[in-house]
Parts: sequence; structure tokens; C-alpha cells
Amino acid sequence: MKLLEIFLIFLRLGLTSFGGPIAHLGYFHNEFVNRRKWIHEEAYAELVAICQFLPGPASSQVGMAIGLNRAGLLGAIVAWIGFTLPSAILLVLFAFGISHFSGSLDSGWLHSLKVIAVAVVAQAIWAMGTKLCPDKERLGIALLACAATSAFPSAWIQLITLAVAGILAAFFFKKSTALPHTPMPAVLSKKVGATLLTLFFSLLVLLPMAAKFSQAQGLKLFESFYRAGSLVFGGGHVVLPLLQSEVVPTGWVSDSAFMAGYGAAQAIPGPLFSFSAYLGAISNVPPNGWLGALICLLAAFLPAFLLILGTLPFWEQLRKIEKMRLAMLGINAAVVGLLLSAFIHPVWSSGILNLKDFLLALSAFLLLTLAKAPSWLVVLLGVLAGLVIPGY
Repeated sequence: MKLLEIFLIFLRLGLTSFGGPIAHLGYFHNEFVNRRKWIHEEAYAELVAICQFLPGPASSQVGMAIGLNRAGLLGAIVAWIGFTLPSAILLVLFAFGISHFSGSLDSGWLHSLKVIAVAVVAQAIWAMGTKLCPDKERLGIALLACAATSAFPSAWIQLITLAVAGILAAFFFKKSTALPHTPMPAVLSKKVGATLLTLFFSLLVLLPMAAKFSQAQGLKLFESFYRAGSLVFGGGHVVLPLLQSEVVPTGWVSDSAFMAGYGAAQAIPGPLFSFSAYLGAISNVPPNGWLGALICLLAAFLPAFLLILGTLPFWEQLRKIEKMRLAMLGINAAVVGLLLSAFIHPVWSSGILNLKDFLLALSAFLLLTLAKAPSWLVVLLGVLAGLVIPGY
């Protein structure tokens, strides 16, 4: 019953979470921190920080971890399936020639969803900021992190910013500053965690050698997408040039088909890594279709799955070290700054184009914060606004 509950909740999020990975974290925060109380505020911020350090799609990894803490290994798998399934199916159908879908990419209801994403992210940043930046030291770290990542928008700068924030807090914060900590349950043993991390690195080394000496196209596809998913810091948008370099020069996918799929991926909810299913489905070389989509989808997400589930069993032990506890205060504040930077660009810059957009976003924000409306209802109201308001 618990697995079904997880699947249905993440399926709804997979159908309604527009706006990219930062918006997804906002939807997750509203659903699992504010409404369902499945995870404490500080634990959620720490989880986001851990996923920022690891390669792969951060929002999907956060979802996997929440599913893991709720119902074990199967809970993580079910959470991933529920969140990923809608976008993967839509992109595979698009690959099969849903021509009218591409004609709706610039429609008004789609832009209204970008506007709603602005409100969702703003609400998450406000809620996290008030709790994780309660003093001038942490507020200062958040603002500096925002400035650094805005001036130098790079995944590596994000990692460096989190590391510097942690070092500053570890050596300059007082012990009394420490926030109350709610441990994340160690659902998996350290032995299982070590096994998963070993499997991640083993596949990263062995798959290229196996693909080089094999004629099996399915293995070559799996290796290419696994490697791309293993080397990506910064989320789905960063994986696109890596995937393009894998599938276009080899002739697996034409450049025009790649760009058409990328355009479609911007119009759907859920993780952008689902774009890998489209590429597998539209590949010129078998296996393609549904089988190719499944191979590429699993390969792209597998590194993220192995890394986050392999890391979490060791996290609470590391968290007990006093310097680490203080460091997490700075890292949590820096996460707020990173979210604020991403909120300014591209969430706000692509969503708020005029006064009408601003008023719609403000209305959605007030519904979320004052009326405590669920995010799925706000999304549906956003779609309705895009359909009925003149000019959308």
C-alpha cells in the first residue's frame, strides 16, 4: 500500500512538475516538507546539497532518496518510475511522429506553466530561506553564493561555492549556531552502499571496454548514455551537449531530429533526462523504438541511482563529525543562494515577460503561501489561465 501511495504521488508530480530541476525541487519541497511532513526542512536541504555534489539529475536523485526513506529500495525505484514515466512516454510518442505536439510548443497554456513555476520556486526559496538563513552570517553566505553562481553560471562553480561555504562555516561558525538535526533513516546498510558505489565505478570503467570490442548496438547505446549520466554535474541541461556528441556524429540520430526532440522536451513536465528515451526511440540503428528508449533511459538514470543510494548509508556517520555539522550550516545557506540564482535566471527571466505574467505569478504565490493550496491545483489553475486569459 505504501509503494502504491509513493507511486501515485510521484506520478502526479511527474505529470504536473513543469519548469526544470529547480522548479522540481520546489514542487518536492511543497509536497513532502510542507504538506506531508515526510522529511524535515533541514534534512531536505541537506539532501539537496548532497545531490548537488553528485553527478546526475539532482531533482530525480532527491525523489529517489525520499522514496528510499519512505519504503526502502523498492520505494526509491517506484518514486523514480512514477516521476519519470509521464515525460518518457510523451517523448517516445513524439519520436513516433506525434506531429501536432510540436505545434503546441509555443501555446499560451505552456507559457502560463512557466509562470506558475516561478511561484513554486519562489515559495520554496522563501520557506527554506527563513529557516536556513536566520542570521546575518548565513544570509551573507546565501547572497554571496547567489552572486557567484549568477556571475559564473557553471556546474563547477556551484560545487566550489558549496565547498567554500562549508569550509567557512566549519572554521568560523560557533557551536551554538547548530540547527536541530533530524536524521535521515539509514534504510540501506553501509555494505549495500559500498556495493552500489563499487558497481557505479566498475560500470564506468568496464562498459567502454566491453562496447569497444562488442558489435552489439544495444551495449554501445547503454555505454554511451551511462557515461553521459555519470559525468554530468548541474542537471539535465548540461547532459544535452554530451548526448549530442554521442548520438549525432555517430549517425544514430540526425541533428535536426535531436533539436526537434530537445524542443519537445522543454514543453513537458518531469526530468529532462527523459530526453534519453526519445533518442533511443528515434535512433536510426536498432535497437530503437520502445526497446531503444528503455535501454537509453535506464542507462542515463542508473548512475544517479547508484550514487545517491550508495552515498546515503554513510551520510549520517559523516554528519556526526562536529566540523561536518557546522559545515552543513554553510552548505545549506549556499543551497538557498544557488536556488535564488537559478530563480533569477532562467526561471524568472524565461517566465516573467510582462505585467500580466507578474500578476499571475503573484496570485499563484499567494495561493501557495497564504491559502496553502496544493501545487497540483495551482498548476491546473495556471493551465486554465493560459487558455482563457486574452493574450496568452
